[in-house]
Amino acid sequence: MSSFTNRWPHFPDYIVDITKEIWEDRGVATLERYYAPDIPVRSPMGASRGNKAVIAATMATLHEFPDRELFAEDVIFSEDPAHGFLSSHRIVSTATHTGDGAFGAATGKRFTVRVIADCAARNDTIYDEWLVRDYGGMVRQLGSDPESYARALIVREGGPEKASRPLASAGEIPAVYKGRGNSNEWGQRYADTLERIMSADFAHIGTNYDRAAIGEYAGARQALGRDKVTEFWVALRSAFPSASFAIHHQIGMEGGMLSPRAAIRWSLDGTHDGWGAFGRPTGARVHVMGMAHAEFGPFGPGGVGLRREFVLYDEVAIWKQILLHKGTL
Repeated sequence: MSSFTNRWPHFPDYIVDITKEIWEDRGVATLERYYAPDIPVRSPMGASRGNKAVIAATMATLHEFPDRELFAEDVIFSEDPAHGFLSSHRIVSTATHTGDGAFGAATGKRFTVRVIADCAARNDTIYDEWLVRDYGGMVRQLGSDPESYARALIVREGGPEKASRPLASAGEIPAVYKGRGNSNEWGQRYADTLERIMSADFAHIGTNYDRAAIGEYAGARQALGRDKVTEFWVALRSAFPSASFAIHHQIGMEGGMLSPRAAIRWSLDGTHDGWGAFGRPTGARVHVMGMAHAEFGPFGPGGVGLRREFVLYDEVAIWKQILLHKGTL
């Protein structure tokens, strides 16, 4: 593995091992060397710069959810000489809410959600990061709902005038990683699919997804079959029908004893001007930061069908933008 020590024979080993070391083995101090001192980290709820901020956030999460476990489902990655590696790491995260913190007084309730993190790395160091946690799935399992939680969060932060603002654009903090992933055919196939869906060509799902396709979606929701998959995408796109869709990272790969697969980091930028997943249109300016993985199989036109799809965006961050625009709680 170029530009890395021989501790990790393959790049996915590095990503999976350091994640476990940091979180489950309580090696929080290792972030001093695994994360660059000035690393930019972006999530839908906001952006930060520097590994000190990552360390502080990690400790706060471990206090609130001390038994948190992170199970690696996949690491989809690319490499190029100029930028090193770009990984898209899909995790199943489970924990019990036993400490007071950002999610309020301890409830003793347990959650299971997915996280996708895109990380750029070289020389044993992650130097740029984007991540989406399924906060909508978390708050539902902890006894609330995304809109109510976002409203309560704004109140705790001092009201609409003082509350912190979610990420407003994909370029809010300039990227250190200047690549876009790779040009592998599976990444391009999935990029074409998302472009068609975001152009309201929902019939594409009916002809290019496996009839038994399984979708794992924001809100810890699962969809089985093309009709339910279509419902998910229609609900999102119809909430922001005039928003601009963009792809920022695109990775495709084969091998590793897994199906051909793809990872896409994407965004929607526009106004909440339609009925859909976020209720009555408000005209709020909204940035949707999204991450998506896809796996392909043999059942479809030409012997290829999209058989599993994983799509995350942060419902809480979207509701927070909508509520802050309204200015009243």
